[in-house]
Amino acid sequence: MRLDPRKRNIAKLAAALGLALAAPFMQGATGFDNNLNQRLLASHNRERASLGIPPLAWNELLERDARLYAQHLVRVGYLVHSEDAPGETDPQGENLWAGTRGYYGPESMVGLWISEKDDFKQGIFPNNSVSGDLEKVAHYTQVMWRSSRAVGCAVAHGSADDFLVCRYSEGGNVIGERPF
Repeated sequence: MRLDPRKRNIAKLAAALGLALAAPFMQGATGFDNNLNQRLLASHNRERASLGIPPLAWNELLERDARLYAQHLVRVGYLVHSEDAPGETDPQGENLWAGTRGYYGPESMVGLWISEKDDFKQGIFPNNSVSGDLEKVAHYTQVMWRSSRAVGCAVAHGSADDFLVCRYSEGGNVIGERPF
């Protein structure tokens, strides 16, 4: 049986529309915040596993600290690292990210930090950048820091931007140590 060209085009359009509407359900994610913590953790651990580095565990206290700081970043409207408390003997590690609200998924956010591996070289921290610019690898080295065991992250939504804060324990990027 052959359909006339007009009915065939309508059938193709209906099939394409049905597929487009079903795609988020087939992928298991229907929104940015769906499984956010698991997706952030998985993004970290996939890269760590690629080099045989033990996985990070999710930590709710680190998540709480990250959430408070992400909300602070929304209020100030730009990225600025938090300061360590005076006398802090075991400060948390911290990675920050900001981008257009609703445009980036958590995998892309963490992926930006991971992409810094292109400038990474093995050695004693802070001498880990091929270009000599530590800022081009410091997020990556924190994600990969071998002695970090836990992470907690949070995203806060500003009017124009999303802010991601991830906190790590033990903090990485320790001068005089090897990242991994």
